[in-house]
Amino acid sequence: MSTPETERSNLRTEAIAGITTFFTMAYIVVLNPLIIGTVKDGSGQLIGGGTDPAASIAKVAVATALVAGVVTILMGVVANFPLALATGLGLNAFIAFSVATKMTWADAMGLVVLEGLIILILVLTGFRKAVFEAVPLQLKVAISVGIGLFIAFIGVIDAGFVRRPGAPTGPPVELGVGGNLRGWPVLIFVVGLILIVSLYARKVKGAILIGILASTVLAIIVEAVVNVGARTADNPGGWGLSVPKFPDSWYTKPNFDTLGEFSLFGSIEKIGVVSALLLVFTLMLADFFDTMGTMTAIGAEAGLLDEDGIPPNTERILVVDSLAAAAGGAGGVSSNTAYIESASGVGEGARTGIASIVTGVLFLITILLAPLVRIIPSEAAVPALVLVGFLMMQQVREIDWTDLEIAIPAFLTIVLMPFTYSISVGIGAGFISYVFIKLVLGKAGSVHPLLWGVAAAFVIYFAIDPITRLLT
Repeated sequence: MSTPETERSNLRTEAIAGITTFFTMAYIVVLNPLIIGTVKDGSGQLIGGGTDPAASIAKVAVATALVAGVVTILMGVVANFPLALATGLGLNAFIAFSVATKMTWADAMGLVVLEGLIILILVLTGFRKAVFEAVPLQLKVAISVGIGLFIAFIGVIDAGFVRRPGAPTGPPVELGVGGNLRGWPVLIFVVGLILIVSLYARKVKGAILIGILASTVLAIIVEAVVNVGARTADNPGGWGLSVPKFPDSWYTKPNFDTLGEFSLFGSIEKIGVVSALLLVFTLMLADFFDTMGTMTAIGAEAGLLDEDGIPPNTERILVVDSLAAAAGGAGGVSSNTAYIESASGVGEGARTGIASIVTGVLFLITILLAPLVRIIPSEAAVPALVLVGFLMMQQVREIDWTDLEIAIPAFLTIVLMPFTYSISVGIGAGFISYVFIKLVLGKAGSVHPLLWGVAAAFVIYFAIDPITRLLT
């Protein structure tokens, strides 16, 4: 049976889009192990057992690719939506530095599994979808626009085009190093961005993928000739994440020791019931609304939303996302969640779950060919995020900026996502301000009851540290 989205797509387009999405988010196979695999838990052990960081990093890389591949394929098959999933950045750092250090890795991952199961229950009872439908349409648009700015900001930061100054005083970010662009990697980013924009403007099919691959080839040549090296304090002009050079080996034997390393209720013995519940609440709220914003933004960019701003198969999308969160904990790699980098595939024409299946298969292949993924420097991949950020920003015209009741919450939603480097913070600020303004204007009755509860939950979320201190 044909649907509007399949009528606007074809297998070749979906395949190219799926490959593009993979290339823009493959960095997680390299980055997540550096976060999850290098932090010792409360017992002094690294995840997967032992104290050797190299062995731990290898285990986490394999599990990261495996879980991402399985849940992304599941998204394509079950929900038929062009959305890829992998370990959530931010959530993984929270688990590593704020949770695992207080208990064992198994206990910490048990909390992640619990969080995913709780969200799954909320989906199956219809609560999560009901909350999504209660959000005003223009606020959903603001979420999409904010995410667009956020991923563009991620792009220029990861490329080293914009950086945090080394001095403790002065502006929080600046152009390059000391206000000047420096290093071959930044040039690769600029060349890649110009190439992708030029190809896209000329309506060349596969513009983003062509740009990423061409930039990667150029980066390999530059590294071979100049020997740029990795970015360090002594080498600020180096490559930000992966050095683009051919590896000594194209194959690595996978080790799956992190799979099943979780204890559902072990954390309660270590830190008590109240502290464990507060940690689950923090994880749950971030996961709950990150996916809401991401799937709205992807659906809007793909032209798949209905008149109320709701994607097709919403409940299936949310079920898979909830299972992905639990699967990430069970796999020992932290909660898996929807990736806004999926928008790069949508920019290439993804409209169905076929693109997600292609992306997922490539993640599974990465289990054996992890060294190959490391060839792609972030500077060659992130120009795609800047272009997609522009495309998503175009939706801002759908917001009525003369109506302060929606304009102020929309503004806070949009600006706080890049300013705080968090989708959840932007969404929370938008919800709280929307409810507050309605209350001030005597229009509390027009606010959906669920939004009151969500706004209250976000107030607790923002005040979680003092609440935790008070209760524990």
